[in-house]
Amino acid sequence: MIRSTAPRRSTPIRVALTGANGGYGRTLLDQLRRLPDMEAVQLVDPNVAGVGRMLADLGVDPARIATPATADETATAVAAGRIAVLADGAAIDFASIDVLVEATGRIEAGHGYADAALEHDTHVVMVSKEIESVAGVALAAKARAKGLRYLPGDGDQPADLLRLVDWVLAVGFEIVALGKSSEYDLRFDPATGVVDQNGVTIDAPGLADHLLLGPDLHATLDARAVQVASLKRSAAADACEMNVVSLYTGAVADVESMHYPVVRPDELADVYATREAGGLVGRTGAIDVFSMLRLPGEASFAGGVFVIVRTGDPVTWDILRGKGHVVSRTGDFAAIYWPYHYMGIETPLSLAAAVDDTSTLREPRQHTIMAARSTGALAAGTTFRVEGHHHEIAGVAPVIVDPDAGEIAPYYLLSGAHLVRDVAAGELVQLADLDDVPQAALEAYRAGLALGV
Repeated sequence: MIRSTAPRRSTPIRVALTGANGGYGRTLLDQLRRLPDMEAVQLVDPNVAGVGRMLADLGVDPARIATPATADETATAVAAGRIAVLADGAAIDFASIDVLVEATGRIEAGHGYADAALEHDTHVVMVSKEIESVAGVALAAKARAKGLRYLPGDGDQPADLLRLVDWVLAVGFEIVALGKSSEYDLRFDPATGVVDQNGVTIDAPGLADHLLLGPDLHATLDARAVQVASLKRSAAADACEMNVVSLYTGAVADVESMHYPVVRPDELADVYATREAGGLVGRTGAIDVFSMLRLPGEASFAGGVFVIVRTGDPVTWDILRGKGHVVSRTGDFAAIYWPYHYMGIETPLSLAAAVDDTSTLREPRQHTIMAARSTGALAAGTTFRVEGHHHEIAGVAPVIVDPDAGEIAPYYLLSGAHLVRDVAAGELVQLADLDDVPQAALEAYRAGLALGV
């Protein structure tokens, strides 16, 4: 059997996970069982019973599960080798954890957990991109001031893309574009003319005529977009993830809603070439998202990440093209990509980096804002709710904009807030338009802005 030869720790990394009862939480907990030098000791979720059932499914002896109501009770349970399952943060014992993984996806609660962890000298791995987009800059600054680490969680696309960017820059490339595929592929069956996007199907027989990029790349992309126009392909989660990448890299969106072209992976280097070279990219270092088009039996991009670089010596890149690498038709651009994101399975990398202080990420800054642009006229008194799998808000569309455009309200600060004035269709929602904004998160956002770029 092949085993890791990496040295193991004498004392395991002790992990607390908030928002434990979900798909992400399960993948992390399953992986931690395989690592003798890491252990989940405290799990926080309002659905305590659901977490208990999940642990039982993962093979945890019910006798090892405790449900303490106070921090002292939690400390006692952890000292006895039990897993403490907590309904909220009031019973967290920070003295018995090394890293808090925040995965609630809820602004007020998640920011509170992360901030409390730093107050108690505990490292933070941030999986909740919603919180990162609003308060990540301030939380990272607070961690640094206290000699702690605050890191995005490996396994979600932002951290995976940041690792890929780090590799690309380390070997000397110039980045033209970077991004990810959308969560769900467009699976097209030419035999039936049907496109399936995660169980949602449409008839699009005309797509068969546009499976290959024609001489006019833009004409092909436009034709594909028309064929799948009835499908919802963009999501607030996509914009949030790319905004997080912007915080750490300074990359900006080429267009505020991103391009979302329908693309096959072997076309990425052509599609994300510069406009002067016939591609989509109007500015160097643009963040974007594409919808992957594939045929039955073809592998998925799996929500993976990509970087487009400028090539160099033509002979070198002809050699690489011959080995199957994705190089543009002109030979001037290449796509480097990782077709995966493994959720909590990868997060132990972040846990180790937090404790060992081995992260190479730069300090985040609010280079862009994930803002909310009204999709129709909104009346004063309108209350906003974050809803659904993709954590979207009815009545507004997520956009990525420059922070110098005024006192713009970050998209997820709208959560639970209501309008104090009418907002016309197409306007960006401003902070002054809102009441009942989560105050601690608002203060963190403003503190992050004050740090500049």
